[in-house]
Amino acid sequence: MNTKQLICIGCPLGCQLQAEQNGTEVVSVKGNTCPRGESYALKELTNPTRIVSTSVRVKGGEHRMVSVKTQKDIPKEKILACMEEINGLTVTAPIVIGDVILQNVAGTGVDIVATKTVAASPSSCQDAGSRNF
Repeated sequence: MNTKQLICIGCPLGCQLQAEQNGTEVVSVKGNTCPRGESYALKELTNPTRIVSTSVRVKGGEHRMVSVKTQKDIPKEKILACMEEINGLTVTAPIVIGDVILQNVAGTGVDIVATKTVAASPSSCQDAGSRNF
């Protein structure tokens, strides 16, 4: 029997959880104040996932970067592959919050979406060809 210590992120309480595992099977979860703690521990120990938030370069926009995130959580082991794909991106303004920036990131079936609107820069200031992003 193996005991894992976790801090629940399912709600603001941040309960200190003790989960007992027998191999890959979670046998018990203790320390949770609400049912979310048990659900969190089960998922974290059997199929850990994360939401990835970062930023992408913008060409011709009022800002040089736009914040983005995965539309839903992805397997934890795919985070590095996800970031490698995102780091190679440059998008062209205008960008609207919710726009899909990249489909099926790292083969996860999950899209990368904009979490901010970035307008195109005024044409008098726009010389994207000479900018280094």
